[in-house]
Amino acid sequence: MSVRLRIQRGGEGEPVLLLIHGMGATGDVWHGLHEVLRRRWSGRWVTPDLPGHGGSAPLATYSFGLLATEVAAAAGGAERVIALGHSLGGVVALTLAGGAFGVPVSAVIGLGIKVVWTDEELSRAKVLAARPKPVYPTRLEAAERYLKVAGLVGLLAPDAVGDDCLRQTEAGWATAFDPAAFAIGAPDMTALLAAARAPVVLAAGERDPMCLEAQLRRLVPGPVILPGLGHNAHVESPGSLWPVIDRIANINR
Repeated sequence: MSVRLRIQRGGEGEPVLLLIHGMGATGDVWHGLHEVLRRRWSGRWVTPDLPGHGGSAPLATYSFGLLATEVAAAAGGAERVIALGHSLGGVVALTLAGGAFGVPVSAVIGLGIKVVWTDEELSRAKVLAARPKPVYPTRLEAAERYLKVAGLVGLLAPDAVGDDCLRQTEAGWATAFDPAAFAIGAPDMTALLAAARAPVVLAAGERDPMCLEAQLRRLVPGPVILPGLGHNAHVESPGSLWPVIDRIANINR
């Protein structure tokens, strides 16, 4: 049974641009790109919160396939989908492109996907997944926690964090994010790329410490490197993604 997803939508017609955020964030990180799309995109866009994030219900357990299953419902009815995912969302986009989820993905952009994981990093992620969710006495402190988990410190002010990113309880304030998602593990990028039934572009900010150009070049011959940008390039400079979107949207049109 599918879980409830919070979904933001805009535009009209086809193709559909499916925007999938990264670990700990919500669909709100695409608001800057939404403004670009209102001026330039000829179709619709669909922006879900991943399960266990923001306004979407959590899962009992997390895997790339389970996330793809839930996101597939958000793009239901589309005839042509371009999937743009950041970090974890990029892995979900690639998973959808394998064709097993009923989404007609015609192209994929994977932005800032962490493609190399150490044993220490995976162990630390499991520890984080097992910890109780912190509860804070004020909304401000919970918003600061959200920004830290989503990697958005310095890019957004705490008072700009939306209500869907947080939860108020009798004990105080917490993020909406389900920390169990940290245990999802490392993607098998070689297998995902081999299985993709659509053209794939891998991209990263030039200053992204989690996704290095040399690492991407071992997977694809021509990754797109966005000058001067970091891991959350889509938040830092939403317009920088437009040339990539425009180019890949016209492949096999």
